[in-house]
Amino acid sequence: MNRNLFLTGISILLLSSVNSGCIKQTDKPNIIYIMADDMGYGDLGCYGNDKIQTPHLDKMAQQGMRFTQHYAGSTVCAPSRGSLMTGMHTGHAYIKGNFAMQTEGNLPLPDTTVTVAEMLKRAGYHTGVVGKWGLGGPGSAGGPNNQGFDYSLCYLDQRNAHEYYPPYLWENEQKVILDNQNSPNEYSHALFTQKALNFIKEQGDRPFFLYLPYTIPHGKYQIPGDAPYSNRDWTQKQKNYAAMITRMDSDIGKITELLQSKGIDKNTIIFFTSDNGGVRSMSDFFESNGEFRGYKTDLYEGGIRVPLIVRWPNKIKKGQVSDHISAFWDFLPTACDLANIEPPSLIDGISFLPELLGNKQPKHEYLYWEYFKYHYGWKPGDEGPRNTFEKQAVRMGKWKGIRTNIHQNPEGPIQLFNLDQDWKEEHNVAIKHPEIIKRIKKIMKTAHQDTEHFQAENF
Repeated sequence: MNRNLFLTGISILLLSSVNSGCIKQTDKPNIIYIMADDMGYGDLGCYGNDKIQTPHLDKMAQQGMRFTQHYAGSTVCAPSRGSLMTGMHTGHAYIKGNFAMQTEGNLPLPDTTVTVAEMLKRAGYHTGVVGKWGLGGPGSAGGPNNQGFDYSLCYLDQRNAHEYYPPYLWENEQKVILDNQNSPNEYSHALFTQKALNFIKEQGDRPFFLYLPYTIPHGKYQIPGDAPYSNRDWTQKQKNYAAMITRMDSDIGKITELLQSKGIDKNTIIFFTSDNGGVRSMSDFFESNGEFRGYKTDLYEGGIRVPLIVRWPNKIKKGQVSDHISAFWDFLPTACDLANIEPPSLIDGISFLPELLGNKQPKHEYLYWEYFKYHYGWKPGDEGPRNTFEKQAVRMGKWKGIRTNIHQNPEGPIQLFNLDQDWKEEHNVAIKHPEIIKRIKKIMKTAHQDTEHFQAENF
């Protein structure tokens, strides 16, 4: 039976208690999930960066918990976001790679999909998304308002999200025309921040879920001003990149200040992360991916290991650093734990709320990723497939297995790294551990499930 269809059948909301979280039914916290776009693990001060100023996020880390082994859902935009919303890794997810449509929008989530927003909405939350969606165009089954969000202001098509002065955005999937004259007031990031603040201001006693997938620092490096880096001996793109991250950091500070002024700070949990690793052009200069190997589109650590900061005053002890191995597909069950509801059964995620609260934390047997390369410019009638299955990776405790070039060589060799000793993934030890390779090969074989648009030929 199709996994997504079955998931719908068993996802009747149960308002029973969840033992691992220890959250009372009457104490449902507000949930804010903020995500940067193409920002690397090492772009924040609290993760070791000494070039880019991020005082508010650094303070969030001091006030809460900073994760050192958290992973994105994928190494590119759409599948990473799909994994976050559905609680499934890319082997089981419907959207396994970027996939542009002929009309505006990207491959939409099916109407049968159960998202974290739908789960929280059924649990009494008011839900909103502001930023980059990328999981379905206007009026499609995958549009945000059809996937559990009461309010949305978004780039619905991620191809348009490279431009920070767009001619229009989509509010509740209705086109809103903007003044496209490079006015600071029409800078899309500024609009997203204002709408996010408004969404929070308008909430009453009902708990809310705000998903804030910012576009910074992805795409064109555009910003009204490059302060505080104007006088640095850098290229203009480098100044803009740093200024964009610092501006986002400042706007996150505005959100925490608003929560405090409304008196809801202690009943609001904030998550901050990035959708995948940094791109080569900026990472080499800023060490955006830290000491990790690889960049966006790679399944080495630099392409998928991302920052995660979680702040919840009086609940999460200050200054905590966690090495718990977690991934985007863990957010849905964590959010359900926070809302004191049962998550859907057929998901890959495990709630990490116990880790946040200092309780015993269940662990994954393994984490799994796959990467489909989308061939941009492809059109119906062209020779060759629209996308090709290129890479797989498995994290199993300290072991990390990676297979590349799958389209040309489905049974090609698996590289093996001991991340406890070799986090830079410099030494392939596959020949020394055939039993580990055998286990990883089995996972790679069974964790992938073909879907309509993502099929592994001869695999």
